[in-house]
Amino acid sequence: MPATEFARMRRSDHSMLPPAPAATIAYGSPNACNICHADRDAAWADRWVRRWRKRNYQAPILHRASLIEAARKRDWRKLPAMLEYINSREHDAIFAASLIRLLRPCVDERKWPVLIQAMKDPSPLVRANAAESLGDWIGPEALITLAGALRDESRLVRIRAASAMAAVPPQWLDAATADAFNKAAEEFKRMLDARPDHWASHYNMGNFYSARRDYARAVTFYETAIRLQPRVLMPYVNVSFAYNALGMNDKAEQSLRKACELFPKSLEAHLNLGLLLGEMRRLQEAEKYLKKAVELDPGSAVAAYNLGMVNAQLQCMDSAIDYLQRAYKLEPENRQYGYSLAFYLEQKGDISASVRILQQISDRRQSDIDAVLLLGEIYRKQGKVNQARKLYQHELARGELSAEERELLKGRLAELEK
Repeated sequence: MPATEFARMRRSDHSMLPPAPAATIAYGSPNACNICHADRDAAWADRWVRRWRKRNYQAPILHRASLIEAARKRDWRKLPAMLEYINSREHDAIFAASLIRLLRPCVDERKWPVLIQAMKDPSPLVRANAAESLGDWIGPEALITLAGALRDESRLVRIRAASAMAAVPPQWLDAATADAFNKAAEEFKRMLDARPDHWASHYNMGNFYSARRDYARAVTFYETAIRLQPRVLMPYVNVSFAYNALGMNDKAEQSLRKACELFPKSLEAHLNLGLLLGEMRRLQEAEKYLKKAVELDPGSAVAAYNLGMVNAQLQCMDSAIDYLQRAYKLEPENRQYGYSLAFYLEQKGDISASVRILQQISDRRQSDIDAVLLLGEIYRKQGKVNQARKLYQHELARGELSAEERELLKGRLAELEK
């Protein structure tokens, strides 16, 4: 049987599916044909299976593989196809659940309605992964959906919903939902308590208490996880967050430096150490670790953005704009990246480039008060009062602003009339 390496184990494929040499050609995955016919290549095997079977049974496999590959690389150009697959009634539950997990880093808001819909999927695996992902977006609709999942027939879904809702303030929940949450949370804890000798049990308990803002208790669990398994990355990173929340940045820095030492190729370790040092105003050191993070993962928009912001604070404006442009190119739907790039372009005197970025944000119907105010101020300085007025009126008419933001824009409109 074909075997692949995953999680440090060599695993045989027991699915007994027809061979897919086309996947070998495209992605290098093993196929049964060439295990026996080792003297032949995958193209030879592909010609034979296509001769035997007129139906192109490999096409769905290649389609799913292309979506997984794109998601792993954070290539969100295929996001519509990914979302369509998750929503499809004919999807494979394992692939759908895998895509949902891989979509966690994607900031595109188009994914949220699909994840809400996925909470109705017949598969508990799909529902559980959707519940976990919705914890990244506790809006009103997500909260209602997760509250219902606390009573799901599947324990897996219930405990994932409880974990996702751990960060929700208790006062947001009505009595019935609070009771359901407490019951599901106890199920979650009992599940972790079943393996007290495993580092992951303590790590996940630390995540739960960190989300509940009980950082002192979270630290205890994270440190236990590190003692049980000192060569796993994430406990070092997450305990640094808890120490930072407790105001113990010396401990946070110590944990992240240890992580960088143990995992010299870890984006997470170098990125978070750079962010911590930046927060501590040690900008030269922060720049060093953020630059390393960008080298480790050139596709990380977060690393590029934060390196750009640190360079801006160091008055290295050309370098700052280069990295901010990289971040915005990687994630053009991120309003903060666009606004920051436009702001520093305007500061540098490249007004036309700044206006172009701000107009792109507006054209995407992404209401961002900072971007609107900056674009309006540029128009005013250019003497384009009518354009500034139309911009403010357009944003007010869209009805997406908070009451405070609306009053701010009304004030700017009034100033234009003076």
